[in-house]
Amino acid sequence: MAVKVYGDRMSQPSRAVLIFCKINGIDFEEILVDISKNQQLSPEYKAINPMYQVPAIVDGRFTLFESHAILIYICCAFPGVASHWYPSDLTKRAKIHSVLDWHHSNLRRGSAGLVFNTLLAQLDCHQSYPQVVNQAEGILLRSLSRLENFWLKDGRFLVGGSQPSIADISLVCEIMQLELLSEKERDRILSPFKKVVQWIEDTKIATAPYFDEVHGVLFKAQKRFRERIKTQSNLKAKL
Repeated sequence: MAVKVYGDRMSQPSRAVLIFCKINGIDFEEILVDISKNQQLSPEYKAINPMYQVPAIVDGRFTLFESHAILIYICCAFPGVASHWYPSDLTKRAKIHSVLDWHHSNLRRGSAGLVFNTLLAQLDCHQSYPQVVNQAEGILLRSLSRLENFWLKDGRFLVGGSQPSIADISLVCEIMQLELLSEKERDRILSPFKKVVQWIEDTKIATAPYFDEVHGVLFKAQKRFRERIKTQSNLKAKL
């Protein structure tokens, strides 16, 4: 029986799980939970994930949410998954766990906070709060610096790996959310971190062709948002 993966491709963690399943040949059924329509708040989805977040999976009678837990479960439950994603060596696993734990309170907090507040303000959906945006950007820049100078200091991939782990795919999907910013803003933030930029590219290559396929929805949103922002800027310039 195929694993049911509930998610939305606009969600960074959902993309990580979907790409991982595809690259490892997992038999799964993708079920859209459209967060733009608040479908994650429905009673039907609450029965699967009472936290009202995506992604979540159902494997037979077993239900699980939180993307990092899902990735670890798939690695352990499906013998065909390549060992480099989640090595059997306990010390290597511990290092992967340390990156995943760090991710939530650092990189994710900065990236998601910056994109959410910057994008909505640019689209005139809510009032801009520069202090909130500046705080999120500060967290993001410190996180990128940690990636550049610590997590990527010993190899092409995180914690010295020569091949990607579940930590790489999770964190790169997080950073890809910056594509929703203007090209100028994205480059301003990322370009100083040469190792990070190369690591993103290496992870894309290692998960091709599924990386770009799953990110297709994000790229379409990127084009739509950038066109709206450009239009609004032109209108303001004429006033």
